[in-house]
Amino acid sequence: MKIHNTLTGKTELLKVSGNKVSMYVCGITPYSPAHVGHAMRSVVFDVFKRYLIHKGLDVVHVENFTDIDDKMIDGANKQGISVSELAESNISSYLTEMDMLGVLRADSYPRATGEIENIVNMISGLIENESAYEVNGDVYFRVRSNPDYGKLSDRDIEKLKSGARVAIADHKEDALDFALWKSQKPGEPAWQSPWGLGRPGWHIECSAMALEYLGESIDIHGGGQDLIFPHHENEIAQSESFSGHKPFAKVWMHNGLVRLGEDKMSKSLGNMVTIGQALNTHSADALRLLFISAHYRSPITYNEDAVLAQENAIQRIKNALKLMGQETDSKIDTNSYVNNFESAMDDDLNTPKALAVIFDLVREIYKHHRNGNSITDAQNTLKNITGVLGLTLSDKESNTASDSFIDLLIEVRLSLREANQYELADKIRDGLLDLGVHIEDGVDKTTWNRPS
Repeated sequence: MKIHNTLTGKTELLKVSGNKVSMYVCGITPYSPAHVGHAMRSVVFDVFKRYLIHKGLDVVHVENFTDIDDKMIDGANKQGISVSELAESNISSYLTEMDMLGVLRADSYPRATGEIENIVNMISGLIENESAYEVNGDVYFRVRSNPDYGKLSDRDIEKLKSGARVAIADHKEDALDFALWKSQKPGEPAWQSPWGLGRPGWHIECSAMALEYLGESIDIHGGGQDLIFPHHENEIAQSESFSGHKPFAKVWMHNGLVRLGEDKMSKSLGNMVTIGQALNTHSADALRLLFISAHYRSPITYNEDAVLAQENAIQRIKNALKLMGQETDSKIDTNSYVNNFESAMDDDLNTPKALAVIFDLVREIYKHHRNGNSITDAQNTLKNITGVLGLTLSDKESNTASDSFIDLLIEVRLSLREANQYELADKIRDGLLDLGVHIEDGVDKTTWNRPS
């Protein structure tokens, strides 16, 4: 299998030691409900994890929660609750929503507040080897102590300095230096450290967690493209400075972002659809299909029409699985479909190409069904490869959204018939029939159903 490595800018053969793969994925900061952009990241890495398992590998997966930072403190103050209460509420909702989306649970979900001892030990080590320094209870990482800083995001350190937007604080050696530990401000949660009461900076927690749960060098580090700089760049710098410049992660894997209109979906911008809102309107399978309908490194735009189109695609797969074929000698060559599916997935997790293989198989099932041939093996293959993508194809999921879309299509069809546009009206009827929707024209109205 080949995966695009952000660190090298190349698509490379995924190399692991033995049968085990270690994977760290940056999780949410639970200061408000998680949004659809977070869901996309989770589904992308879930599909990747499921495929590695399908290939026979043992995946050790860690995902963190940043349950203390400025946004957490501001969010808790606005709601008049403690930071821990805010974190607990949003983490609980997020995990429930991940279960609803069919995302496999990580092996560990460490929280920043639960890793203070490990974080303090790592900061102490960085101070000891002069990669970091303490001033008045704050600790900063010396960016210039790391000669290859900028290698992940392909940024020149000198240009970063000249373009730095943050003014140098009186006690900070360099504008590029970033906080590892922040001294306590009035009313803020704090923990004891060798430098006094305070809390960890954002970047150090992930390095400390990866070290504690996966070791000094991990196979895959993942997250959204918006984390490449500064978060992941800073993770590399502090981790490799601490370990004596051992490679922190072999592969850096980044998913594209979700757009709502022209802008990226973002809690800080207030431009978002929460996962809960999306799941209240659409099936989990349709959302998963939307997220993997584009290549994982490409952006997607979230809108109702896009999800409804995936609802219809899911229904077409479901209907293919419900067909009853004859037991004849004429069967579909399922091996070629499995090989093509795996070939697509091996090519940098090319899910759009893998989905094309799936819908080719769906069309073949419909064709063989019409010809009275055996389709059982093909249906079993279809179940297996859609399962690798985490699709449940369960009829228990809500069809409210797709039902409304069908009603709209039928209204359009009736308008076309009234305008004597019978050819276009018949195309809508035939297309719905392919999706398993049967239309019955009555004297006063047109009805439809999905025969089981």
